[in-house]
Amino acid sequence: MEKNDTGCQAALEAPILCVNNCGFFGTPATMNMCSKCHKDMILKQEEAKLAASSIESIVNGQNINKTTVLPNSAGSEVALSTQPSSAPQVQAESSEKPKEVQGQGQGPSRCTTCRKRVGLTGFSCRCGHVFCSVHRYSDKHDCQFDYRVTAKDAIAKANPVVKAEKLDKI
Repeated sequence: MEKNDTGCQAALEAPILCVNNCGFFGTPATMNMCSKCHKDMILKQEEAKLAASSIESIVNGQNINKTTVLPNSAGSEVALSTQPSSAPQVQAESSEKPKEVQGQGQGPSRCTTCRKRVGLTGFSCRCGHVFCSVHRYSDKHDCQFDYRVTAKDAIAKANPVVKAEKLDKI
């Protein structure tokens, strides 16, 4: 290469436009594409590989759940998960959702004790009711929930009984 008076190497070739005709300049390192087009091309290749492998696993009958994180062109990451789907599960979930929506559409939420409108600031108790800030504690609304039994069950589940084997007498 030739060196000019400043000591920098002079480029022998003129800048190369991107192969995709996007208007930016490409480099030989990115196959004569600009950085954005090169990144998009790599992303499409990875998606194609993922699709081919998932189709191949479905054809072979393998039930492998995969989660792949791919970089998005906007700079964020997209998580793709491939899971075998079954239609009966989807139908069962869709039939349960309308029941929940119907139950919530009964008007504004109110305190069970004083019937004051609480909206988003309501406190839901373990007994299943919603209360205002005055009646939120269990002693203020005569809560029927048995906290003692629940705590006892939680402690028993967290600390199982360990018994040692009996020793043989000699």
